[in-house]
Amino acid sequence: MLTLIEWSVAGLALVVALSLRPWRMLRGALLTPALAAVALLPWLWLLPQKMPPGLQIQLSGASLLVLMLGWPLAVLVLALVGLVVWVVGQAGAAPVLSQWVWVGLVPATLALGIGAVLRRWLPPNPFVYTLGRGFLGTAAAVFLSGALMVWLHRLAGVSESEHAIVGRWLMAWGDAFLTGMFSAIFVAFAPHWLATWSDQRYLQPPPEA
Repeated sequence: MLTLIEWSVAGLALVVALSLRPWRMLRGALLTPALAAVALLPWLWLLPQKMPPGLQIQLSGASLLVLMLGWPLAVLVLALVGLVVWVVGQAGAAPVLSQWVWVGLVPATLALGIGAVLRRWLPPNPFVYTLGRGFLGTAAAVFLSGALMVWLHRLAGVSESEHAIVGRWLMAWGDAFLTGMFSAIFVAFAPHWLATWSDQRYLQPPPEA
């Protein structure tokens, strides 16, 4: 059942992403961060395979990819990252599929939804972008994805540590710190690497009283 859910989520995400033809965005400045993600992110995803059994440290990077590349292109990059992890690592196809879905696709989709809510209800301010989408939004997306995975595992009878939820909560803040830091750096020094950033939107002067 769980594997069927994961295949369904992965297939639906890929179909939607491919239908939007996001590779067209690679003709501009986003080619560099996309290639950097494919080169660097697999090593973060391979960390759990190098650690002792149990609740392992796992960084996602999916929320940062959404900020940098947009959701459709981030989905394709995450697919490449998962493929590299499967080829280079020692885990089988099923664990890599689970990692791709719960560490990559689900947090990326939740980050997209949280970003849409913040854009709708909060003012266009750089601090809303970096702290809201980059930091707090990442913490929420990564934790909710991890909590959903733990719940589904327990529902399917898969053994989970009694402290799994607490561990997911703590690891979500590590991801949030890195995403918030890099989003702030990119806003200041390389805004062209952020597909979700707009000077016109976030740096417009406040309305006159």
